[in-house]
Amino acid sequence: MKQINPDNTKDIGKRELVEAMFDSIAYRYDFLNHLLSLGIDRYWRKVAIKMFSGRKIDNLLDIATGTGDFAIEATKIKDAKIIGIDISEKMLLIGREKVQKKGLANRIELKYGDSEDLKFESNYFDAITVAFGVRNFDDFQRGLLEMHRVLKTNGLVVIIEFSKPTGFPFKQVYNFYFKNILPIIGKIISKDKSAYIYLPESVKNFPDGQDFIQILSEAGFNNCKIKSLTFGVASIYSGEKK
Repeated sequence: MKQINPDNTKDIGKRELVEAMFDSIAYRYDFLNHLLSLGIDRYWRKVAIKMFSGRKIDNLLDIATGTGDFAIEATKIKDAKIIGIDISEKMLLIGREKVQKKGLANRIELKYGDSEDLKFESNYFDAITVAFGVRNFDDFQRGLLEMHRVLKTNGLVVIIEFSKPTGFPFKQVYNFYFKNILPIIGKIISKDKSAYIYLPESVKNFPDGQDFIQILSEAGFNNCKIKSLTFGVASIYSGEKK
């Protein structure tokens, strides 16, 4: 498979590259996700879903749902119906199997969908979630504007993304792991080195922290906040539609 570089997509669009990449690693994605994050990704999702506490949520959209982990965690929101979308059909197939096995088919629907061209009417969802997907958008602003469009007034968007730790010595350990260890483990288990070269590159190029808060605000979201997770390895971003 062609090595993926988010800054070098002249021959083929970033969207097509990301779709092909996730299709290629789908069968080992869950295992690698939990292994490479030491299982902390599960905790991050739990923290993010708790941000919806006290809100009445009938319909929730999980963008870049992958194999459905965030959508499944969202079923802890009482009575919420969840639609998860992704551009990787192979990831979705695995996600649907997980949903069926957990007996959640009456709560969760996973289907093909492009985050930058949402096939939903405006003001439809009470809440939107994205876990580790925004950095894969071809156009951040377009994707966020689409999210704002389909969200109801007073609705909440919650986004988890990797960040870049700044404190010594965690910053140095983290950078070494991401650049040197993660690609090797990823290649051995998934047989696709390019996917785990892409991951640290995409994190490096993502406008995290206050830069992303500014982008959220420019897309029309209000009361934008950031919550740092695990020494700054990841962050939860939130914003409301007013």
